[in-house]
Amino acid sequence: GHSAPLTSCLSHSSLENSFLYSYQNALHGFSAVLSQQELQTVQNHPGFLSSYKDKLVTMDTTYTSQFMSLNPSTGLWPASNFGEDVIIGVIDTGIWPESPSFSDHGMTYPSKLPSKWKGICQEGQDFNSSLCNSKLIGVRYFNKGVRSANPNVTLTMNSARDTIGHGTHTSSTAAGNYVEGASYFGYADGVARGMAPRARVAMYKVIWDEGRCASDVLAGMDQAVADGVDIISISMGFDGVPLYEDPVAIASFGAMEKEILVSSSAGNNGPRGIPLHNGIAWVMTVAAGNFDRTYVASLTVGNDKEKEQHIIVGRSIFPLNAWVKNETLIYNKTLSKCDSLELLSQAPRAIIVCEDTGFLNDQMRAISGVTNLAGAIFVSKDPSRVDLESMSCPGVLISTMELATVIDYIKSSDNPIGAIKFRQTVTRKDIAPSVAGYTSRGPSPNCPAILKPDVMAPGSLVLASWIPNGSTALVGKNMLLTSEGFNLISGTSMACPHASGVAAMLRGVHPEWSHAAIRSAMMTTAAQLDSSMMPIKDFGLNYTAASPLAMGAGHMMPNKAMDPGLVYDATPQEYVSLLCSMNFTRNQIMTITRSNEYDCANSSSLDLNYPSFVAFYDKNVTTGAMLTHKFRRVVTNVGAATASYEVKVAPPVGVKVAVWPQRLVFGKKNEQRDYFVEITYGSDGEGMVSYGSIVWVEESGKHTVRSPIVVAPTSSAGSVWMHV
Repeated sequence: GHSAPLTSCLSHSSLENSFLYSYQNALHGFSAVLSQQELQTVQNHPGFLSSYKDKLVTMDTTYTSQFMSLNPSTGLWPASNFGEDVIIGVIDTGIWPESPSFSDHGMTYPSKLPSKWKGICQEGQDFNSSLCNSKLIGVRYFNKGVRSANPNVTLTMNSARDTIGHGTHTSSTAAGNYVEGASYFGYADGVARGMAPRARVAMYKVIWDEGRCASDVLAGMDQAVADGVDIISISMGFDGVPLYEDPVAIASFGAMEKEILVSSSAGNNGPRGIPLHNGIAWVMTVAAGNFDRTYVASLTVGNDKEKEQHIIVGRSIFPLNAWVKNETLIYNKTLSKCDSLELLSQAPRAIIVCEDTGFLNDQMRAISGVTNLAGAIFVSKDPSRVDLESMSCPGVLISTMELATVIDYIKSSDNPIGAIKFRQTVTRKDIAPSVAGYTSRGPSPNCPAILKPDVMAPGSLVLASWIPNGSTALVGKNMLLTSEGFNLISGTSMACPHASGVAAMLRGVHPEWSHAAIRSAMMTTAAQLDSSMMPIKDFGLNYTAASPLAMGAGHMMPNKAMDPGLVYDATPQEYVSLLCSMNFTRNQIMTITRSNEYDCANSSSLDLNYPSFVAFYDKNVTTGAMLTHKFRRVVTNVGAATASYEVKVAPPVGVKVAVWPQRLVFGKKNEQRDYFVEITYGSDGEGMVSYGSIVWVEESGKHTVRSPIVVAPTSSAGSVWMHV
C-alpha cells in the first residue's frame, strides 16, 4: 500500500499523527504532515515519484433550462428521461439535504439505486444517514488537510452539511428536483429545477469555513471515482500551477481512464486578469455567459394629475417588496455625485438623481449609509452592460438617454414627483447570450496547445437552492436578509453545473459514448450567434464579438448535442502523448498517469485529437515571417449508417487554412475517417488574436460539425508555452 514508504521510514507514533489520506483510484499516492527530515527520508525511498506542498483552492461562484431550449416533450430531456439514474458527483462545500431541490418526489424507482453505486451517506454533525434518499444518494466529507494545516481548529460543521451555500447551489443547478414557487425575494419566480432533474446527486464536501486544501479536494475526487459516479462536477480550481502539481489535473486523469467526464469551471478573473484554470486536456472547461433574463424596477416620473408622465423600466435587484411612491425628485449638482455621506445626509427626503461617475457600487454604498433619502436613480451609458448583482438601497439604474427625460421633467415642474416599483422580471431576447465579463480567458497557461475553454453555459444571476440560514441580501448598512432557500449568484461556478447536467443526460442517452465523445458533442454543436442572429458579444470587452478564448466553441445547445453526427474521440494514451511532448520529466508525467504502462518512447505529440485548433506566433518576430502548423484529426460517425460530409472553412483574418480531403464518406456507424489541416500565418506585429472555423456539413443538411480555429501571440499562452 501507499503507507509502505512511510512505514519503513517513520516510527509508528509518528506515522499515526502524520498520515492524512491514501489515494487509490483517481491517483496513486498519499498526503501526510512531514518534517523536512522525514520528507527527505521518504524521497530517498525507491518507490518515490514526487511530492508537493498542500495548496489552496479557489471557488468560482430556474429559467436557464428554458433559455437553452430544453423541452419536456422533445429533445434531450425526454430522450434521457431527464437524466434518470445517471449519478453526478459534486466536489464542493457540502449540501443542505432538507432543501426541496433534493427531495426524491417523483423519482421513478425510489428504492432502487444503480447497481454500480458503491457510495455511502456518511453521518456527521447535524447529518444523519436518513437524510439521504433516492435523489441525494450519497455524501462524504474530507477535512484532514484543513485540520493538519490548522491543528487547533474546531470545525463549525464537521459533516457534509453546507454552511457556505456554494455546494447546495451548484448541485441543485446540475440535478435539482422540481420546486414550485421558487424565487429570490420575488425576482425570477417560478418552478426551479436542475438541468437533469431526475439524475442522482452525490456530494463530496472538501471546502470548509476554516479553509480549503488540495489534499481534501484530491481525496474527494478519488472517492467519487471509487464510488461509481458517471460525471464529476467541480466548480473550483488551482491558479498558476503546472499540470503535475494540479490536484484537479491529477485526479481527473484517473477519472478519465474510467470514462468519467469531469466538468470544471474556468475561473472568475476575466476579462484581463490571470488566465483560466482547469485548462486540462482531459476535462471539460466551462466559461460563463449572461442570458436574457433581467431584473427590473419601474420608475414613474410625474403623476396622474399632471399632463406629463413617463414610465421608465430600469434595472434593479432591491430585495424588498417595496413601492417608493409619490416622493419628491431632486437633481442637484452639489449632491449628484452621490459619494459623500456628509452631503447626502443633509439632503431632503426625496428620490435623488445620481450622475454616472463610473463608481456605481460606491454610490449605492453611500445612499445605503443615510436614512433621509427615499430612493435613488442611478445612471449608466448602457445599463445592460453593468454587472448588477445586488442593490442595498431602493434604487433603479437607467440609461443616459432616459436620464435626459427625467431631468427635463424635473426642470419643467414646480413640484417634481417620482415613484419606483420593485420586484419585476423581464426577458430581453436581443442581447443573449453574451460572454460574462468575469469569466477567465484562455489560452490554458499549463497546456496552451489545447484551446480552452471548451464551451460556455449560463453563469450570471442563476437562481438555485441555498442554505436557509445564510444571508443572501443586504439592505442599508447592516440589515441582512435571507431569501427562503434560494439565491441568485454569478460565476463560472454556476456555469459548470449546467454543463455537468447536460453531460449527465448525454451519458444517459448514449451510455456507449466516451468522456471525449460527450465533450465533443457539446462543443461541435455549440452556438456562436445570439438570439438576434449576430455574433455572440463579449460583455467584458466592450461588447465586441467574442473570441473562442472567451467562450470556447460557443454557447451550449443541449438538444443538438444529443445528435452531433461526428465526434472527436481520445484515448488515455493520446493524452499521455501530449504530456510526453511538454518537456516534463518521467516522474512528473507519472505523477499524473500513475502507471508504467504508458510509454513516451514512440509517442510524443502536441496534436491531440481535439474538436478545436490553436496556433501561436511570436509577435516580436519580423512582420511578414510566415509559419505553418499542421494538424491531423480523426472523426467517428455516430449519426446515420451512411453519410458524407463536405468541409466549409472560415479562415481567421490574414490566415490561410487548407483542409484535405475536403469530403468525408462513411459507410457505417462508428466508422472513422481522418483529415488534415494546414494553417499558414504570420505575425501581425500587434499581438492580435484572430479566429475562424472548420465546419463539416453533412450533404443531407442534417448535421454541421464545427471546430473553432484560433491564432494568437505566444505571450497570451504564458511562460510555460513550448514551441511546436
